Amino acid sequence: MKKKIIGRLDKAHFPELDLYDISIKIDTGAYTSSIHCENIVEKEDGLHCIFLDKEHPEYNQKPFIFKEYNKIKVKSSNGIAQSRYEIKSKIELFGKVYKISLSLSNRKEMKYPVLLGRKFLNKKFIVDPELKDLSHNTQNHEH
Repeated sequence: MKKKIIGRLDKAHFPELDLYDISIKIDTGAYTSSIHCENIVEKEDGLHCIFLDKEHPEYNQKPFIFKEYNKIKVKSSNGIAQSRYEIKSKIELFGKVYKISLSLSNRKEMKYPVLLGRKFLNKKFIVDPELKDLSHNTQNHEH
């Protein structure tokens, strides 16, 4: 499979989550991918959380309930391991849908609601840090 070039920033669709044109940051320093959620609470009917994205008022504060999820250990940039919830979902980039595991994380201090790490990027993409919005721009021309 030929690897696709992706820039350091882009926009992606998450069709199973009904989220579209979400800003993503490519981070080869991170192993796992994460999505910005708050109020993450485990209840009898599943894992409840609220997606946050100021850029999209219609998605900001969007509630989710995940029936299937895992607990994983994630080492943050400062080297401290945290326990986080992880969900399996799908992401659309360059008109193609891929499976992705996303840890649920409060990224309030971060500029981008989604971070794509090496576990997802491996064998699929080559990162060119000079470029951005490659997937977003190709999708705009196709529609």
